[in-house]
This record gives sequence, C-alpha cells and structure tokens, in this order.
Amino acid sequence: MKRYRHYDKDTAIILSCFGSVIEQEKYFEFEAYIKEQFANIPVFTAFSSKMVIKALAKEGKIYKNLPQVMADVDMQGYKRYVVASINIFPTDEHEVLQRMVQGFQNFSLANIRYTNALLTKTKETSNYLNFLDSTIRANTPECVNLYIIHGVPVLNLAGLESVNYVSGFLQRINERNITCSLEGEYPFFAIKDAIKREILALTKGSKDIKVNVVPLLLVSGNHYDNDMKEIATEIAQYANCDIVESINNDKKFNLLGQDEVRELFKNNIEIELIKLGAL
Repeated sequence: MKRYRHYDKDTAIILSCFGSVIEQEKYFEFEAYIKEQFANIPVFTAFSSKMVIKALAKEGKIYKNLPQVMADVDMQGYKRYVVASINIFPTDEHEVLQRMVQGFQNFSLANIRYTNALLTKTKETSNYLNFLDSTIRANTPECVNLYIIHGVPVLNLAGLESVNYVSGFLQRINERNITCSLEGEYPFFAIKDAIKREILALTKGSKDIKVNVVPLLLVSGNHYDNDMKEIATEIAQYANCDIVESINNDKKFNLLGQDEVRELFKNNIEIELIKLGAL
C-alpha cells in the first residue's frame, strides 16, 4: 500500500494527562522521567484540560490535546505508538482516551495501543496501597487516615469497580482508615456527620491522635489548595487534623512525584511496548 510508505519512523510514546494549572511542573518532571526511562523512543505529551493548554500558551509553551497529538504523531510517520493513560482510575478520562484511540485505529495505518490507568490491576493496586498506608503510618501507627478520592459525579460509569476496590481495600487493611470522595460516591459534603462519628469513635475525642487527610490526587493543585484544606480545617474543629505530610521530597503530598507511582506508569508503558514488538 502506497500510503504505508509514509510511515517511515519506528515507535513513539504519548503521555495523555489531564494537567494542572497550579502544579503543571509535576507533569513536566514526569515527562522527563519517562524520557529518561525510554531514552531511544520519542515521547510526546498531551493534555485534556483546555484551561491548562491555554495557560501554557500564555507562557509561550505550545501543547495540544490527545487527538491533535495523535494526528501529529501519525503525520510524522510513526509506525507504532503507545498512548499512556496518566490517570489514577480507569473512569471518565480513561474512557475518553480509549474512545479516541479506537477512533484512530479505524483509519490510521499505525499500530496503536493504550495502557491501563494507574490503579487497574489487583496485585499492583494492592501492593501500592499497602505501601502507601504503611509509609504514612511509619512514625504514627495509631493515626487515623481519611483517604479522599476525587471521584466522578456519575454512578453508572465504567471503571468504578476500581474506585470501589481501592476504597474497600484501604478500609480492610486497617480499621483506622476512612474513605470518601470529593465528587463521586460517598462525597464528604454528604457524609461529613458520619465521618465525624467515625473519627470521634477512633480517637475517643483525644487530640493526641493525629488525623491525616490523604488526597488521592496525582498532583496537589486546586483541589489540594481548596477542597482538602477546607476539609482538614473542618475536621480540626473536633480532632487533631491536617493534610498528610509528603512521603517524598515534595513540599505537598501528591502521587505523581512518588517513585512507586512513576514506576507503575513506566511498567504499564513497557508492557504495551513489548506487545508492539518495540522492546
């Protein structure tokens, strides 16, 4: 086929991220990490947030959304590429990514694959959550951890099994773990009284026991600065509560800066590259 002769480049990686107006540097650091891990494979980055794309444009940095980047990679002639889902859960953002890749597969002659979201497989998810909880508890084993998932405001969305598993797993590995969401199932605003009863029962009203608000967010952006701080302040009225300290060298707690999270994303990319025959 004559058209295929224009596909004269080998393999590429596209990082598909939501982005953050406040903590965008975290995504650039992650991009640099992936480029280092796959030094011989070109890496492109796409953002789905139009606000992020516009904010970057004001700084003279030109970035595009996933369909635009996929079109560019296709036009540049890459025979095969992996679209990496840089999302925590396989919910709405990941589902949109899947549809975009499947759409391109209908007309592109390139071999295109996409990765799982971060917390998709049982073993890897369980190991990471065990690591996270034990690390937070290393110096204060009696602390109460309130894990807050962003969530999506739709209850029949694909991928919610992953969210439910994470919530249930965290509560099962330690009776002093509580979970809720910002915008999804069991949102804080709707169950705050129940959470208060749980915290008071676990702390017995003592201010000597620390209550950690643990944001299960890739980066510490607007939701961290607004929602998480507001929740911590509200709980602090009846308990010794604050947002959990970072478990790496970052000033604010986030997932994307953790070596363990980066490695999981890297492994997901590696799996799909192997399936493409690129490794």
